[in-house]
Amino acid sequence: MRLTLVYGGTFDPPHNGHLAVAAAAATAFGVPVAFLPSADPPHRAPTEAAAEQRADMVEAAIAGDIRFACDRRELRRGGPSYSLLTLRELRAELGPERPIGWLIGVDAFLGLDRWHAWRELFELTHFIVVERPGRPLEAMGAELASVCRPRWRDTPQALTQAPHGLLYRLPMPLRPESATGIRDGLRAGHDMNAQLPAPVAAYIRRHGLYPSGV
Repeated sequence: MRLTLVYGGTFDPPHNGHLAVAAAAATAFGVPVAFLPSADPPHRAPTEAAAEQRADMVEAAIAGDIRFACDRRELRRGGPSYSLLTLRELRAELGPERPIGWLIGVDAFLGLDRWHAWRELFELTHFIVVERPGRPLEAMGAELASVCRPRWRDTPQALTQAPHGLLYRLPMPLRPESATGIRDGLRAGHDMNAQLPAPVAAYIRRHGLYPSGV
């Protein structure tokens, strides 16, 4: 069955690296990618840009690209942005048999065992883990590694054969962008245009975010 592919994150701000990851996943799985900005992520420090601003920047970054969409469901739901609740909503909409894939960077995945009810997530979705040089998956804790070990698959197609519970490594070349680095650069007054989609840079400048150095 056709995979529904979502890309969760804070996107604070969305940058060219995010777009490259989404493009690689869209190519690997042959399906569109829905960016899913979190509103109030409980497992990390508060975002600098407001949720609506981050979603607006995502929509600006992907405008006109038919491979991508923006799903604002977490902004419409009150309370902490637990991925468990989002995946339950998606599962209720799509039914029990539709494969769902959650696109996630390796840094976030290595901390998955600190997420709310993290074991239950495997009963709702597959995880597509975006690898990054210098951040080996072997660094995960013993409990998470034990849960993950039998779930890894070697091909994207394997994730279309079951609705949830599997893992796939999405290889990516090293990219220079990081949201933290971009925010730090903007605060220092550096020109970060090369790492940002032009509409996102314009939005940051217009709204004076981070504060703006673009």
